[in-house]
Order: sequence, then C-alpha cells, then structure tokens
Amino acid sequence: MTMTQTEFSAPPALQVTGISKTYGNRVVLCPTDLAVAQGETVVIIGPSGSGKTTLLRCTAFLETPDAGTIRVEGKPVGFVLTSNGGRRPASERELARQRRAMGFVFQRFNLFPHLSALDNVAIGLRKVHGMKFAEARARAEAELRKVFLDDHLTKRPWQLSGGQQQRVAIARAVAHDPAVVLFDEPTSALDPELVKEVLDVIRQLAQSGMTMVVVTHEMAFARQVANRVLFMDEGGIGEEGTPEQIFGAPRHARTRRFLEHFMAMP
Repeated sequence: MTMTQTEFSAPPALQVTGISKTYGNRVVLCPTDLAVAQGETVVIIGPSGSGKTTLLRCTAFLETPDAGTIRVEGKPVGFVLTSNGGRRPASERELARQRRAMGFVFQRFNLFPHLSALDNVAIGLRKVHGMKFAEARARAEAELRKVFLDDHLTKRPWQLSGGQQQRVAIARAVAHDPAVVLFDEPTSALDPELVKEVLDVIRQLAQSGMTMVVVTHEMAFARQVANRVLFMDEGGIGEEGTPEQIFGAPRHARTRRFLEHFMAMP
C-alpha cells in the first residue's frame, strides 16, 4: 500500500490521547497518543511485553486506563460529558453502549463452545444490538459467507480448525458494522499452515476500507497491508511511518535491531 496518513482527510475514526497503564510499580503503557483515520489500517509491531496488547485493551476499555481519553468518531469511550462541561466515568451500561462502536478480535477466539458458528455471530447482534432473531441470523450468515465459512454455519467451535474459529471471531467483530476493529495478534494461536487464511480475510477487510488497528508479528503482512506502521518498545511508540519507511529505512537503532531479528529467523 502507498497511501499515507495525510491522504485521509476525514476526522479520526479513533482518537486516543495520553492513555497509560501501570500494574503496581510496573509501567506497562506510557502516556500514548494514537489517531486512526477513517479507512486507515494501522499495524503495530514490537517485542513481547512492549505494551501492544495493553494499548488495544485500554482503547476498548477491556482494561481501564489510569489516565487519558478515547474517542470513536468523536464520541467518548469510558466517560460521559456532564451538563456543566465536566466529565464522569461511564456506568457499565453506558460503557457497553459506547463499546458498540468497536469490534475486537482476540488471540484465542473467545467463542461460545455450545453455540454454532452462526449463533456465535448472531448472539451479539441480538443481545447487544437488539436485532430480531431472524434478522440477526441473516446478518450473521452473510458475514460468515464473506469469510468463506459457507459450509460451516452449523458447526460448533470444536468442529472447526483454529483458522476457521478465528474467522468466525472476525465475522462476529465486524457484523455490527463498527467504526473501528482492533485485532490483538489474531494469528498467534494458530498453527503456521492456518495463518494465511486468517491474514487473507484481514487483508480483504483492509481493501474494503474497514478502519483497523492490528497488532501482529507477521512482518510481511504488515508491510503489504498497513497504511501506517507503529513500532512499540518499553510501553511507548518508539517510531512510526509508512511501511516503506519502517521496513526500508528505520530511523532508530532499536527498530532496526527488532526487524533484523525477524529477518534472521528461518
């Protein structure tokens, strides 16, 4: 891809400002800013423990950040604006409603084992978004067909391969048409031969204009799909740029060492 952030003229789909997270005395995420334009694919790379997953989980308020703000399409997540110009923490019900603007794809699928692929996608549409049973199942079936699971609609997760389970999870994340989808190392739990089928689906979503933030260790995929690449290290963003800049001429020594490690792997 050759598009850059400056070529996206619309307001940010996702605006993260100064979010941070500590566990005890350990700083896991330094104050971090991230703006993602509508239709942009941002890929985050970096060593294990660098804060990538924490950044995503705090963005989705799956973990509560210690400080900072998150807005999706200009609307707050995790807090509510008050009539006097201040703000207060969102209640659980308010937060659940705010989270509807985001989709999240986990490393380990998180499917309901007793439900079919079809019902794993439909249940959120019914319970969270209030769709009627038939409408939710029709939408779920359409999304599963998009990820090439036409022949597996009635199967339970245990009857599916890891790659197929992750594709069900992706269909679930995008079925409600979120403003942005967050992927937390979506291929890390897969056997190598199953990685491509999941990456192909994410690539297809990028080409369709879905706004996405993807944490991954798949460097070739990042280079091909990203509009912008962020390198995280020690809880912060150490470098960012186009794939050509990051993979072709990284400015910082730490980024170069990280990428050299991957190039040296068999």
